[in-house]
Amino acid sequence: MPRKEPPFDLQTCARLNILQLEPYRCAREPHQHNLKQLLCNLRNTHIHTPKTLTPANLFVGVGSDEAIDALLRCFCVPGKDSILVCPPTYGMYSVSAQVNDVGLVKIPLRPAPDFALDIPAIISTLSSSEAASIKLIYICSPGNPTGSLIRREDLRQVLEHPTWNGVVVLDEAYIDFAPEGSSLAEWVLEWPNLVVMQTLSKAFGLAGIRLGAAFTSPAIASLLNNLKAPYNVSSPTSAIACQALLEGGLSVMRRNRESILAQRDRLLKELPKVKGVGRFRGGTASNFLLVEILDIAGEPDNVTALKVYQSLATDKGVVVRFRGKEQGCLGCLRITVGTEKEVTRFLSEIQGVLEHMYDQK
Repeated sequence: MPRKEPPFDLQTCARLNILQLEPYRCAREPHQHNLKQLLCNLRNTHIHTPKTLTPANLFVGVGSDEAIDALLRCFCVPGKDSILVCPPTYGMYSVSAQVNDVGLVKIPLRPAPDFALDIPAIISTLSSSEAASIKLIYICSPGNPTGSLIRREDLRQVLEHPTWNGVVVLDEAYIDFAPEGSSLAEWVLEWPNLVVMQTLSKAFGLAGIRLGAAFTSPAIASLLNNLKAPYNVSSPTSAIACQALLEGGLSVMRRNRESILAQRDRLLKELPKVKGVGRFRGGTASNFLLVEILDIAGEPDNVTALKVYQSLATDKGVVVRFRGKEQGCLGCLRITVGTEKEVTRFLSEIQGVLEHMYDQK
């Protein structure tokens, strides 16, 4: 894979106190090595590089949110440093930044339906005087709530910025709903300034066990493992995760995923037939769809979308996400794809809610 060497220097990018940290020593967690190896087996596709991921490339924690927070504590000096995010995106990046007293730089994604990175704006910011304080860039792919995959060439341009000394964090929470080979976890073997986060909460359906992973260079993984709490992943969580990552568990995940993808295709076909439903925005690389709700004049409208959201939840017991206040998502609901029975019910309920609203007007 031909690439430009980034000017990344971990010794000047990470916080000095973290680099000098003497971790709390305890008996090592009995399941973590096996768990990490199984995660590596899942992502060692050799599609992107002939190199091989090993447990040394991994940090595992309590969901992806622990990795988000650990990276902030590892690289960002409170009250001084910043992170860069590209809205609309996952809300926990900004929440963790606020909790850690870290600044927030926002460069919105390009308009729907592409929701691509605004590469000229990002490159310009990373070339400015502001760049020295930006230690992390959080990029969601597939995006949440956009459902769009970030273009690989765009990501490469950020990773290979000629002067910026920082870490790109690629959040692949929904990656298993994307086309085969979409995960870029193997890229951490080529770029030392990349972290790829994943979770068992989505395609594996194991949100309750709270297991997330961060693939990265051994040097960054070591820092993250040094600052985590001892025994951060419980033995039951590790045991369940290991079972899910064995061939039997993977077969279950793949079977469930195919069912979800079939229902996603069904929603793409059937939802536009419902009066009051507008355009799909973003992509189809996840287990949810972002769709406009229209007012009586046929325009995307937050008031109408919010009423539909509230009526579905309160009156029908059907919960979707209102995303109309997020960047570029005017009048949008984010609809998670469910089982065949759930999708049938959803289509019926949203049609009824919209018909009732239009009749009242």
